[in-house]
Amino acid sequence: MATEKAIFAGGCFWCMVQPFEEQKGILTVTSGYTGGDFAHPTYEQVKQHITGHTEAVEIIFDNTLVSYQDLVQLYWQTTDPTDAFGQFEDRGDNYRPVIFYTSEEQKKIAQASKIALQESEKFEKPIVTSIEPAKEFWVAESYHQGFYRKHPEDYKEEIQGRRDFILSHWNDTKYSQGEVS
Repeated sequence: MATEKAIFAGGCFWCMVQPFEEQKGILTVTSGYTGGDFAHPTYEQVKQHITGHTEAVEIIFDNTLVSYQDLVQLYWQTTDPTDAFGQFEDRGDNYRPVIFYTSEEQKKIAQASKIALQESEKFEKPIVTSIEPAKEFWVAESYHQGFYRKHPEDYKEEIQGRRDFILSHWNDTKYSQGEVS
């Protein structure tokens, strides 16, 4: 097994866990904060926009079973890549869409994928998702971990706008159907 790390921000981290966690080759998906310069941020601090952090998920995966390129493709299918100011109901810089790369290879894959998505004309607006070097990832409080499993009804309500958008653009994905384990 060869493990690798991917970090994605795409709005509320509660909504980013399930689509990745259910993929073959995923070992862990952890909710947390990254992109800022403040050590040990809390949810309350990030929510107040005082740390510079973005809610994100850190994914540890077996790259012999799933490729980083596959994860980037899934990432596009779980976000609105045309909205730089948040995602769906979640507004602000702490919810901005970002692919945080951990290697030059990941950077190249993410950049090529972003260009291909823009050239596909799947979206009328420009693709504005940032591609940035990974900074320290701070694990979120325990009550944020595995939210979709702990609170399935609240989760279904939380992802409604996201699900509707995704269904209109990526109607071939399991996630867009709103399936919750």
